[in-house]
Amino acid sequence: MTMLSLRDFAVKRRDKQILQGINLEIGPSEIVGLIGPNGAGKTTLMRACLGLIPSQGHSSLAAMSSRDRGRAAAWMPQAREIAWPVDVETLIRLGRIPHLVAGQKPSAADTAAVERAIARMGLEDYRHRTATHLSGGEQARVLIARSLAQEAPLLMADEPTAGLDPAHQIATMQTFAALARTGQSVLVSLHDLGLAARHCTRIVMLHSGGIAADGPPRDVLTPDLIRAAFGISAYLQETPDGIIFQPLEVLS
Repeated sequence: MTMLSLRDFAVKRRDKQILQGINLEIGPSEIVGLIGPNGAGKTTLMRACLGLIPSQGHSSLAAMSSRDRGRAAAWMPQAREIAWPVDVETLIRLGRIPHLVAGQKPSAADTAAVERAIARMGLEDYRHRTATHLSGGEQARVLIARSLAQEAPLLMADEPTAGLDPAHQIATMQTFAALARTGQSVLVSLHDLGLAARHCTRIVMLHSGGIAADGPPRDVLTPDLIRAAFGISAYLQETPDGIIFQPLEVLS
């Protein structure tokens, strides 16, 4: 089963070619980290493959109807503004909308999905609090939970760990790993290469308008590739506790 398929995929914005020649397949049980310097096109790629902005080439998700796409992929954008002063549980329940027809009330299965999402993000004590009154990091956890409640085969998250403290960054990535163990997959854009190295099963590096590398963390986070894409040196070490990656210096 393929969660996402891109073939000869390209995006042009305002007559500028942002991405071209993108070929990508995501299968079950993967945590795919999307990395690259600022402006590499990470957000653009994710939005385009969902059909949210114009593109060229083939995207299996963009080719679907909006209803089918909502069941196939959950989308957590980088923007985290919560506009309505609803309680946390109600906001998380919105993740079940793709599974409901107009006027249909949530079923026992919908309620169970919401409860699983609340538990995964440790939000049991927040369920009755007003979402707009939470801190930025707490709101981020609520929005991740809303995406989890959707229980789509593919979760696409744009910088989901930004603004979270270290414990919740790690917990979020561990939650993604738990999803992968059940057969779901995650495509997650990250600036923290250390998190990507330790928690992603696969890394896709964007650079110069295309995919510069695609493979296991140890094969992508090499000195030469990191230098070419980010202009830095870095330390990479495989340990019994997993891969440790630490950026070191900006190279001239």
